[in-house]
Amino acid sequence: MARRRRRPAESVPVVLTDRYSPRSRKVLVRVVGYGLLAVGTVLYLGPFLVQIATSFKTDADAVADPVSLWPSPVSTAAWSVIAGSNPALDIPVLRWLGNSLFVTVSVTLGRLIIDSLAGYALARLRFRGRAMVFAGVVAVLAVPGVVLLIPKFLVLNELGMFDTYAGMILPLLCDAVGILLMKTAFEAVPTELDEAARIDGAGVFRTFWSVVLPLVRPALVTVTILSFQGSWNEFTHFLVATSDPDLATLNLGIARLTAGDLQGSQQFPLKLALATLSTIPIAIVYVFFSRYFMRSGASSSLK
Repeated sequence: MARRRRRPAESVPVVLTDRYSPRSRKVLVRVVGYGLLAVGTVLYLGPFLVQIATSFKTDADAVADPVSLWPSPVSTAAWSVIAGSNPALDIPVLRWLGNSLFVTVSVTLGRLIIDSLAGYALARLRFRGRAMVFAGVVAVLAVPGVVLLIPKFLVLNELGMFDTYAGMILPLLCDAVGILLMKTAFEAVPTELDEAARIDGAGVFRTFWSVVLPLVRPALVTVTILSFQGSWNEFTHFLVATSDPDLATLNLGIARLTAGDLQGSQQFPLKLALATLSTIPIAIVYVFFSRYFMRSGASSSLK
């Protein structure tokens, strides 16, 4: 009698399921990412918000609750003092603002011209010693600015430029970062454009001004923002370049006022109102030029 062959038991496939589906993992990553961005935003903008809020507090409220974001009560006494309501405390804000604007605009325009010319020369022109010049520009970045304070004072005093606008502006008319940014931007432009311009009879400067420079507008905007921000916030150079109160910039005037008439006194609303005033021009310039930078970058990518 033949034995009946057993059929092998059918194997049941084992399905390994993940705890989280791809969609839920994507949502989780987004939640964590936005959470980290929110925490970073609070940590970054928190001091600025506290600064603005404290400028509208009373002295007693600022001492009792220094990190509160809502003044109780709301007071404009600090801003009134800045406007000149207190004759006993002389704060020539308009003079400081005028000096800061004049020096900052002069330095920004000078850096746009000199940095772009130097960057174009290093990117396009072939001349003897070009590598050494580039190495010198890079080496400047390794020198701390505080090391040059005493030499700056000695040179300015020897040249008769101490306590003058020229002594405040000329040493800042170019910077290594701007030169490197412009050099990198010019190197991204095809050299065929220069060759075509030379065939049409354009010289070096005409090629630079009419052909290549309009194509690096995002780099120019970046140099403008960095130059304006750096020269507006500059303190150490102006500290050794002038001692005349009539030539003081806004930051230098605030520092001298804090170390003088406001030394030791609390008056946190007045001090932070002055600090808020010094940040307003930078915020305006950054918002305006950042929008232009985004438009320029989008149009250049489409082309």
